[in-house]
Amino acid sequence: MLRIFLFLICCFCPLSAFAYDDIWLLIDTNALKIEVKRGEQTIDIIDGIAIGQAGAGQKTHRGDNITPYGEYRIGWVGQQSSFHKFFGLNYPSIQDADNALRKGMIDRYTYKDILSAHMYHQVPPQNTVLGGRIGIHGLGNASEEIHRTMNWTHGCIALTNNQIDHLSQWVDTGTLVKIK
Repeated sequence: MLRIFLFLICCFCPLSAFAYDDIWLLIDTNALKIEVKRGEQTIDIIDGIAIGQAGAGQKTHRGDNITPYGEYRIGWVGQQSSFHKFFGLNYPSIQDADNALRKGMIDRYTYKDILSAHMYHQVPPQNTVLGGRIGIHGLGNASEEIHRTMNWTHGCIALTNNQIDHLSQWVDTGTLVKIK
């Protein structure tokens, strides 16, 4: 049984997923900061981020304005976003789908679509009742003053345009993002 498990891990998980020195992001929704990490070492900190208007937690539906807790990967990079740059997360995760199925929020077909997308390293459906298009983005033409004074997004993580440009040096498609 253990041999089968190890075989499946080797087949379905790229070796880079196990590399200790990969860059990843820790988003602290209480301290409103992003830590850029290499392994367990913090190599950069970006303070003064904004999150969803309703705070952070488990998203229950599209439009709840909650930034979701969990582990995600950057699924796509939008360089021509109205928010300056947009790093889209592969939300909903398998854990999000498990929770939603257990609570009767999604059906088995939606659940299987989400799992299949993750299995093939694709972006899961973005139009389910759980919502979608959650990511890390800049302000675009939005007010920096509002950004500094309140959490204003619909569930995303927002940075100033200068901060998102700075973050761009560290991240790309596939980068691990942990939101706590």
